[in-house]
Amino acid sequence: MKKILGIILAATAIACGPKDGEYTFHLLTTNDVHGHYFDSLYVQPQVRGSLMSVSAYVDSLRGEWGRENVILVDAGDYLQGDNAAYYFNFVDTVSVHLYARMVDYIGYDAVVVGNHDIETGHPVYDRISGQMKTPMLAANALDTSDGKAYFKEYVILKRHGLKIAVIGCTNPNIGNWLSPKLWSGMEFKNLLPYAQELVDRVRAEEKPDVVIFAAHTGSGEGNGKYLENQGLDLYQTLRGVDMVVAAHDHRPRVEQTDSIVFINSGSHCRNLGHGVLTLKVEGGKLVSKTLGSSLIELDKGKVDVKMQKAFRADFEAVRAFTKQEVGELTVDLKTRDAYCGMSDYVNLIHTLSLGCAPAQISFAAPLTFNGFVKAGTILYNDLFTIYPYENQLYVIRMTGREVKDALEYSYDRWINTLGAGQKHLLKIREGADPRTGTKGWSFVNRPYNFDSAAGGVYEVDVTKPYGERVQISTLADGTPFNEGFEYNVAVTSYRATGGGSILREGAGIDTGKIEERVVEYYPEIRELLYDYLLKNKIIDSEIIGDPSVIGSWKFIPEKIATPALRADMALLFQ
Repeated sequence: MKKILGIILAATAIACGPKDGEYTFHLLTTNDVHGHYFDSLYVQPQVRGSLMSVSAYVDSLRGEWGRENVILVDAGDYLQGDNAAYYFNFVDTVSVHLYARMVDYIGYDAVVVGNHDIETGHPVYDRISGQMKTPMLAANALDTSDGKAYFKEYVILKRHGLKIAVIGCTNPNIGNWLSPKLWSGMEFKNLLPYAQELVDRVRAEEKPDVVIFAAHTGSGEGNGKYLENQGLDLYQTLRGVDMVVAAHDHRPRVEQTDSIVFINSGSHCRNLGHGVLTLKVEGGKLVSKTLGSSLIELDKGKVDVKMQKAFRADFEAVRAFTKQEVGELTVDLKTRDAYCGMSDYVNLIHTLSLGCAPAQISFAAPLTFNGFVKAGTILYNDLFTIYPYENQLYVIRMTGREVKDALEYSYDRWINTLGAGQKHLLKIREGADPRTGTKGWSFVNRPYNFDSAAGGVYEVDVTKPYGERVQISTLADGTPFNEGFEYNVAVTSYRATGGGSILREGAGIDTGKIEERVVEYYPEIRELLYDYLLKNKIIDSEIIGDPSVIGSWKFIPEKIATPALRADMALLFQ
């Protein structure tokens, strides 16, 4: 009897397992969608990459390769960056979130949680995770109440009798970037060595035939030094993993060896990452794997027409919201002006910040490389150009010495010391942009980390080395600046919690304990801008540039700095 039962069980096991043969699976990946749900903007008829172009291409590939053979994963940052995301995050909170409906419509197998998804706050991401069928993954975001994953750790896909594990992790640096209230009840484990522990546990418990590890982390350099960008570290060190999917830094890249594939598709639905895995089964057992990888450039003009129609009402709702007139602008706002000195663009942000008591000094940076808002009527859409992120405003205590050191660090990311054969004042390089592939000149570092200060009067000497460039003389009201005094400084939540390393590495502030320095919290800066317009109706260059409020700063000596800046700007914007 036992023998017969054993034969039956064995036969059942064989029947449930994979049949002999070859099976080819195609992993398709997106990341850093940043709210590009719709194929066109809401004010201008401009076509762009979107989830609708993703849907069209994925559908065609499913038709070609078979639905069972396609795995679709997003590696995070989909709830921030566009009016559509903002509208369904904070305006229409009654409907099922647009992203939840779109992801389910397209048929994603899993989406990873990114840092900008957490930035939307508990009411948003908790609502979405409960609304969509597609699992949200973040194995290293642990619930502090029980030590278990706050989201899902992984999902097991069963295809052709084979088991495919998709493990997801978020960026471990979230705790250093975002206000604790946005991620209350969670802690974030470093990916190294936690990722290996996860893989080992999933392999032991689930016995998968394939393991895909998707993490919202930048590619990095593979040197293990940077908490923010550990993609290549994972690719080089993880055992028992077939494919690593990275994100976050918007840099498209593929790598592979005979045993593992690395994919970062870039951002904004410009590309699909494509990993190919061919499995050979003999005698009911997996005997070999063959890997391949590539990036598929998406045709932004080719969209899923049925999807377009299905979500047309949502598009019209977002467009109506976006086209609201909210005020007037007396002068063009151009972020490029901020690279050369004081600018109306940054002055506006400073004015908003210094209007929040008890701020005495403000730090702010240009938030897009070449943002532009034309003088005239301002639409709500323009507020996203002026301030594209959901950052809150903090007022924190800093000593005068810390203020100076933070500025020294910021300007060192921004400029070179002229002399000794250095031709460029701005830190720029020639070559292909690693995010877009566009050839030309670009900044070595990110402009959104080029902080200037308002509320004081200072000069930046371009002939002096790091540490000796910034000389602060007074506050805007003429009070002498004192490095030994404490000042109330307005900074973004991103900066306060360690983003850009300006406070942490520049000023030597322990940003993990920033709450000990917080004097006051304020809402999102875009909300402050909206409130300013409701009250004042107009953005006037003379008001936002009032030296008695914002002070002044400039590069010196001007006879050296001005022509050098002019030459570098001509290269950047030729």
